[in-house]
Amino acid sequence: MAVNKILAFLLLMISCNLYFCQDVTIKDDKVLLDGKQILKAEKINVTQYSFFSMKNDEEVLLYRYMDNETPSYVSDDYFILNFLTEKVKIESTDIGKIANFMNSKKGMEKLVKWLLKERVINHDGELNADRVAIFKDKYNENITERTLR
Repeated sequence: MAVNKILAFLLLMISCNLYFCQDVTIKDDKVLLDGKQILKAEKINVTQYSFFSMKNDEEVLLYRYMDNETPSYVSDDYFILNFLTEKVKIESTDIGKIANFMNSKKGMEKLVKWLLKERVINHDGELNADRVAIFKDKYNENITERTLR
């Protein structure tokens, strides 16, 4: 009896992990979720990416990595997520959420997975305004407002 309960619990855990396991890839400037294109991507340079809506080709998200004008000192580095259509800017030092050194495309794939997990974007690539606001409350650190220049 106890073995059946443990087995049922393990199967439930595995099925939940498989449900949330999404294959996000960026290939040929297309953001693919389980093989279906949800966004268009454009690599501006090593530190900037833009993401565009599939509906109207409008830029919805701009990612920028900032070294805080200290290239040799990485402890003060941060990234900016600018949700252009929602007019929301998020600055965070939590580089671990998207870090993938030497391959910015893999880092952007991690970013899209993170946004999907937080339900900021849905499976069709559309922004959820309410979730963007919650995302901002959770992760925004207002770095430029706190920094003396």
